[in-house]
Parts: sequence; structure tokens; C-alpha cells
Amino acid sequence: MLFDHNDHYHRLLLRQVPRNGGAALDVGCGTGRFARRLAHLGIEVDAIDPSEEAIAEARALSGPIAGDRSPRFQHADVTEVELPKEHYDFISCLASIHHMPFDTVTALRDALAPGGVLVILGCYPERTRLDWAWSLAAVPANAVARLAVAVRDKLRPVSTAATGREQVQAPVRQPAMPLLQIRREAAVLLPGCSIRRLLFWRYLLVLRNND
Repeated sequence: MLFDHNDHYHRLLLRQVPRNGGAALDVGCGTGRFARRLAHLGIEVDAIDPSEEAIAEARALSGPIAGDRSPRFQHADVTEVELPKEHYDFISCLASIHHMPFDTVTALRDALAPGGVLVILGCYPERTRLDWAWSLAAVPANAVARLAVAVRDKLRPVSTAATGREQVQAPVRQPAMPLLQIRREAAVLLPGCSIRRLLFWRYLLVLRNND
């Protein structure tokens, strides 16, 4: 398995999950790896993705989890469904917000329960000198990470159950909104949110619903 930039940040995202969170929504869940990690925390997880193929694979990969809390995978486009208001304690959106209009974040915001947290792991195109400097810094780190994963996979036996699984790839779209514009729009649509640049061509947006 190649080094996956989104998976690399799973632990960072999981640290944002509120204590005693009861319900979570994973938007653009793909084959469900992060949704399954949420479910293993004992959270009831709704996971949606517009790719029917990805949802089918997610269901095939997700066996029963302790407490019968396997994610509920749904083939759906978040821009076309009505999310329950003030319902979710945690909402995640990993490398998928650039596949939809950015103002979709308002629907995610409104679906947060009091005390809930929205996290967006987003992608952005390089536009400024600072963007390119971060990208340049990421290149050697990316090479080292890929080498470490390759060595690990050679040393670790692969189970028969894992062979041939997770072959479905989520649709890829290049991000178009620069980070500066993302910050400006988020300040209006998600007042109080924080945004910080991450190493591997990503940013982390966190909104805590303190209402």
C-alpha cells in the first residue's frame, strides 16, 4: 500500500472528536477507512459518498464492530440530501470539500449538535510563494514516508483477507480554490473556525459549535 496523505492525518483528526460523542457523519467517506476508525471509538457513524462503487466497497470491507456499531454507509451526495439539524457531535470531511461548492459547509455547520465539532481535511492549489515553499518542503518528507511504507509492507505479511481489497479508488479532482480564498470564505460561513496549513498539501479546518 502506498503512503496515503489523508490516512497520515487520521490520528490528528480523531483527536478532535468530542468526549462522549454519540453520533458522527463522515462526508465523502470513500471506501470507509476513517468511518471505521470512528466506529471503533464507539460512535454511531453515518458515512456518505456520491460514488456507488466506493460505497459498495466500503460495505464489503466493513465487518461487524463491537457493540454492533458498524458505519451506516449510504450512497448519497451531501449537496442533495437534507441533513438533520443540530444532530451530529462530530462531522468529518476528508479531501472531498473541493468536489463540491464550498458553501456546502453551511449545511455541515447547521447539522452540528451543541458542542459538536466539524473537521475538514482539505486540499488547495499552489498559488503563492508560501504555498510553493510548503510544497517544496513536503517533497523529501513524502519520499521518506513512501520508503518507510514500502519497507514496512515488505517486512509485514499480508493477510489473505486483505489481498485484493480496497482496490476501488475514489474519483480524483484537482482543487481550484486557493488557501487564501478558503480562509476568507470560511471566516464568513464558519465564524470562529480555525485553519492551519499542513505539510502534505493539505489544510485542517476545525469548527467547534459552542452555541
